[in-house]
Amino acid sequence: VTSHSKDSVFFRDGVRRIDFVLSYVDDKDSERKQERRKVYEANLEKVGLELETEDKSESEDGKTYFVKIHAPWEVLATYADVLKIKVPFKANDIPENNDIPMNWLSTPFRLPEHVMHPEPDYFTAPFNKSKSDFFLIDDKDTFFPPSTRNRIVYYILSRCSYFKDECGDKKGIKRLLNNGTYTAAFPLHDSRYWKRSRDANCESERYSLYKYWARFLCFFKEQPLNLIRKYYGEKIGIYFAWLGFYTEMLLFAAVVGTICFIYGFLTYDDNQWSKEICSEEVGGSIVMCPLCDLKCGYWKLNTTCNSSWQSHLFDNVATVFFAIFMGIWVTLFLEFWKRRQARLEYEWDLVDFEEEQQQLQLRPEYETKCTNRKLNRITQEMEPYLPITNKCARTCLSGATVLFWISLIIACIIGVIAYRLAVYAAFASIMKDSPTNKLQVVGPYITPQLATSVTASCINFVIIMILNLMYERVAVWITDMEIPKTHLEYENKLTVKMFLFQFVNYYSSCFYVAFFKGKFVGYPGKYAYMFGEWSKLRNEECDPGGCLIELTTQLVIVMTGKQVWGNIQEALVPWMMNWWGSRKARNHPESLYSRWEQDHDLQGFGQLGLFYEYLEMVIQFGFITLFVASFPLAPLLALINNVIEVRVDAWKLTTQFRRPVAAKAHSIGAWEEILSGIAILSVVTNAFIVAFTSDMIPRLVYMYAYHSEGEMSMKGYINNSLSVFNISEIPQTSRPEEGENPAWFNASITTCRCRDYGYVFSSVLIYDYGGRSAHILYSSKRDASHVVFVVKFFVAWMIPDVPSDVRARVKRERYLVQEYLHNYEVEKLKIQLSQNGNNECTCTPMIYPSLPKHEVLSECL
Repeated sequence: VTSHSKDSVFFRDGVRRIDFVLSYVDDKDSERKQERRKVYEANLEKVGLELETEDKSESEDGKTYFVKIHAPWEVLATYADVLKIKVPFKANDIPENNDIPMNWLSTPFRLPEHVMHPEPDYFTAPFNKSKSDFFLIDDKDTFFPPSTRNRIVYYILSRCSYFKDECGDKKGIKRLLNNGTYTAAFPLHDSRYWKRSRDANCESERYSLYKYWARFLCFFKEQPLNLIRKYYGEKIGIYFAWLGFYTEMLLFAAVVGTICFIYGFLTYDDNQWSKEICSEEVGGSIVMCPLCDLKCGYWKLNTTCNSSWQSHLFDNVATVFFAIFMGIWVTLFLEFWKRRQARLEYEWDLVDFEEEQQQLQLRPEYETKCTNRKLNRITQEMEPYLPITNKCARTCLSGATVLFWISLIIACIIGVIAYRLAVYAAFASIMKDSPTNKLQVVGPYITPQLATSVTASCINFVIIMILNLMYERVAVWITDMEIPKTHLEYENKLTVKMFLFQFVNYYSSCFYVAFFKGKFVGYPGKYAYMFGEWSKLRNEECDPGGCLIELTTQLVIVMTGKQVWGNIQEALVPWMMNWWGSRKARNHPESLYSRWEQDHDLQGFGQLGLFYEYLEMVIQFGFITLFVASFPLAPLLALINNVIEVRVDAWKLTTQFRRPVAAKAHSIGAWEEILSGIAILSVVTNAFIVAFTSDMIPRLVYMYAYHSEGEMSMKGYINNSLSVFNISEIPQTSRPEEGENPAWFNASITTCRCRDYGYVFSSVLIYDYGGRSAHILYSSKRDASHVVFVVKFFVAWMIPDVPSDVRARVKRERYLVQEYLHNYEVEKLKIQLSQNGNNECTCTPMIYPSLPKHEVLSECL
């Protein structure tokens, strides 16, 4: 055959399937690269792979060669045995219980059965080449799916030498890609995504994935997880299963969070404390102490009227309820995911998945860099190892580098805090006569606190994005430098470093606003300064409307900015690259370029692509759990983002990127432990936010325990919650400069007020309201955290990690494997004896001449 369809996934003979493609540019000036390719391809053929080279005239640039690789049955069977790949040996005989009440309600969200379940359900067992007739092998060419075939071929490519004497450090396709011997190595998509293949022998699973999964109009449909797993492998399949489940669970949190926000909006006019702040009788008569030295004057409490109303939207009774709800929600999410994951493990043949089959195999980089050898006591084979002194030195250097970069992040945060302290005084001086009131709509709402908070949050977000670009590469470099032994160890080390960097980078500013800002300001006459009194940078106080509104501002800017920037990065860049590639393909419609080169890797779902997708979602998970008490709409924003994220990731994977190499994974790995850690920390942070940052608990304590006039009301709360200070005791270095005080300030005003909650005046007890502050803080922290912790662990104890029906199916499969293997050996012996004249088997192959051998054996069993 001299030519074939561009949709074909076969060699030019139309029979042998293309399992992998290598591409290179013929550089005549580099004889070393030519020699490497020649030796490497010869060694591939020695291990049984079959190669066919596509001439460069078929490529768009006229320079690129394509080496097509086919793995014959013998090679696939051998390595399937080595990797213990599970294959079918009997149809599943356990009926599924699909009788779900009100099942018809989910009809609009379902996909066709052939898409959701592209293949029948079987009992499976690890493949054994010597017992190949035990398995349901109808056609050897299609027995192993393409995802399994490309995984086996990549395993061979990663370990094949490109040097004549089989030198240990001269092997692996990754090294050949790094040194430019080959330009790319990838498995081939089965068709073009926008239309079905015209070749009757070619599958069109990519087209089905695009039609039913990757288009945004399918956002309300279920995901075809079985087809995703079949086409891309279990590792990518389980990511989309987790992302879909996380998005579904977010729906409940978003509904409750929206209801809490609506409650705050509907009770907007009913909060007594805001009315007192805005009234001339209370707020207009209370003179507040200056919020900074020299540049800040005295001010009246009613100037924070708008801020107080805004704060009520997020700081109300529903805040306490929502914090408790999210503590329970996060537990239910993790427990139900464990059950969902256990079901997928069974359905996708991952039960008893041995890590060494895939993850614990030595990394090629480890094998090449470790020249020392020692005896493995288990396998009794010599294997490479890293000397303990070398390993300790690398570990210490890695730890020092991590600490340095974390210190750099903290230094940047301290710089932003210093900016807040320095700029607040400037804003306060500029806005003392309220010049922003002349601005329409937004003018009355702009205060020095708001201007400082918004600008600082924006600067902090820019710093976060810049640091991201730097430490992503640093984390990879540090992990490579440690030379992890296995793929699993490599992923875990990289996961810990990246999450640690991201955690400090994204959350440190929120932790500062939530737990440090306004807590260490001192009191009039003895203020606390950031770098000592010489710095003149007085620790900033919270907005008079409350600390919670500032945490909300910080959270909204960082979380929303990250999500918007991430979506632009993920969708726009691949689209532009694909548009450029499609444009070149249209200029050369007859070239193989349009079929094999238009998909761009971009590391979207390559070696680290899936890792970054998990990282992005886990950071988002932290935002909606750690600080959700300050912003109940955070789950709603995350839900909207994730609905888009699922389809954007599907669209990129299906239409923009080369087909990734399939890989197995029975769980989401180290991310599960990280999520559990965040869940426990979230209970503590939300309890502390309610206790220390929110003003709701002090208000409730006042209403029930300290109200006046014998009735439960909030009347008098504002006046009763502010300490009184004698202006004459304020040091001259802290008093406002001449001209900074407003026109209404006069000599008859002898006292000023300041916030009491959040700190205790330890040295001037006359200005402290005694045990009430301690009572409020202790009771709120104790009650909020203890109740949630008790409920959390009780719910986790009540919900089993593995569903009972899945446990029964696993036991049934294990029993059948043992039973059938035993009977198989017995029946095989009977057949051999019958062929030698001792016909003891009552069901010989002669009785069933039309049945394949495996069916004959099944009948015997």
